[in-house]
Amino acid sequence: MVRITFSPVNELIIHETVEVEKEDLLRERVTPSGTIPLYWCNGILFSFSSLPMSDEIVSDYLKGKIHWSEIHFSRVDKYTPILSLNEEEYKTTMNIRIIDTSKSELHKELTKWLKTIKK
Repeated sequence: MVRITFSPVNELIIHETVEVEKEDLLRERVTPSGTIPLYWCNGILFSFSSLPMSDEIVSDYLKGKIHWSEIHFSRVDKYTPILSLNEEEYKTTMNIRIIDTSKSELHKELTKWLKTIKK
């Protein structure tokens, strides 16, 4: 029989936060080959970048500590599965998928903390 162990994250270390306008956050997710989804949880739309997996980062990860190099976020009260952006560079309207992660304990705690950051 296989033993299954659940080991949730116990610490999220964020090295930089940047609050940006919603359109700028959407624009970040447009690439020449398409768009990259964003996350939404409890009134916060966001993306994050992880640090490369070095020996130290992997060691922390195994202890329940996750490092994000930065998080970009915008306050968006209502969840919408798709947001559109009129993208000047590509001369078209781009649709960006939004993933509702409001059931994630990590994302709930993260967005609660982000809401305390002054604009």
